[in-house]
Parts: sequence; structure tokens; C-alpha cells
Amino acid sequence: RVGTPVCAPPRAPHLVPASLVSGNAMADNRHTIVLLQTTKNKTSRTFLDYEKTSLAVEGIVSLFEKRLKEMYPNTRRLDYDVSDLYNYIDALSDLSALVYDPAINAYAPQNKEWVKQKCLAHLKKQAGGR
Repeated sequence: RVGTPVCAPPRAPHLVPASLVSGNAMADNRHTIVLLQTTKNKTSRTFLDYEKTSLAVEGIVSLFEKRLKEMYPNTRRLDYDVSDLYNYIDALSDLSALVYDPAINAYAPQNKEWVKQKCLAHLKKQAGGR
């Protein structure tokens, strides 16, 4: 047919080991999916979808801060250090992130240690920006 464009459907993203992902995959502007399980109960599994890695990290820190507010509802100002955040992350039954890399059209899985590193960098950036 004349005038009918023929387009192949886009390839579906797939998972690849982080070791195979290019260095640019960890750039801030990468779509990031956080996979979270707060307790050993499988019904606590959920995911959080973010357009950027930095927003995903902010989301994780916000979850921690929300938990602190639940634990200390009468405290106006909550102070914590990075070890408190790390303990929260470690106490989660599962936490990982899938970071999209358009160069290979795939999501690279990242573990709790990666999340901790990103959270630390985020907190340092916040502290330096004050």
C-alpha cells in the first residue's frame, strides 16, 4: 500500500546483569522501578515507578522519613543519620531497583547496597545545598 508506513514494534525491555550495563545506565535521567517488600509477608510486595533515578532515591528516603513520623508522631523535628537509614533499608525484607538503559533497551537490577550508595549521595547533596 502506498502511504502506509511500516513500523516494527519496539523491542520489549528485558533484564540483564548489572555488570553488562554501560556506565551511562546509572545516569539520573533513567527510568527507575523500585521493588519493595516491607515484611516477610509476600502481600507487602509493591513497586514504585519513577521517571528519574534521583526521584526514586528521594522516594526511598521519603518512605523512611514517613516511617520515622509514624514511630514518633509527637516529635516536630526528626533528626537521623545515614546509619539509621541504612538500618531501615536492611530491615526491609526486599528492596531493589531496576534502572533502564536505552543503549541496550533493558533494565539493570540493582541491590540494597546500590540503593544505600545512592541514598548517601542524595543526603550529601541535600546537606551541601543548605
